[in-house]
Amino acid sequence: MTPPIYQGTVLFCRRFLPVRGDRTVDQMTQAARSCKQNIAKGSAASGTSRETEIKLTNVARATLDELMEDYLDWLKAHGAAEWPADDPRRLAARDFARKHADWEDWLPIFETRPAETAANLMLTLCHQTRYILDKMLASQEEDFRLHGGVRERMHAARTATRSADWDKALHSRLSTAATPAALSALARKIKQAVDRSVESIRRRNGWG
Repeated sequence: MTPPIYQGTVLFCRRFLPVRGDRTVDQMTQAARSCKQNIAKGSAASGTSRETEIKLTNVARATLDELMEDYLDWLKAHGAAEWPADDPRRLAARDFARKHADWEDWLPIFETRPAETAANLMLTLCHQTRYILDKMLASQEEDFRLHGGVRERMHAARTATRSADWDKALHSRLSTAATPAALSALARKIKQAVDRSVESIRRRNGWG
């Protein structure tokens, strides 16, 4: 479960940015929403298309980076800075986020903290979400590398089915032989038929 990036951004904009005339509000809320929606869509696509899942997770990652830049720009514009990685406040926020992913747990905090603190809290949540997305992408890409996408898996399944059908048909034909001699003769006929098919394919494709 990812931290409540969207809800926190909406409240931050409502409290600290102008209601009208500032495109940053739309930019930040759209980026936060896009991140949340693409994570959800990617998860939904995981059962049908690994490629789509990877693409949507990458989109979520990119929009999250845009949102983080907006928070950093806001801090700079107001003479503030992001908390360092070892800042006790950031460490406390990270620890709280590990145990509380529900917006109801964060709402009282974002409703009462000053703007600089709220922006840094949001950046901390964004960092944690980015870490989660990076791990998701690594897992998705490794799975794709090992097993391919849905098309590749369907092709492998069809190939395995055809192979199984061929084995059953061959076994059925050979089982009709009444004697070892008849079995050998039938096997030779099958081999000759396969050789003719191979030769025909070679000629048709000009393989020499």
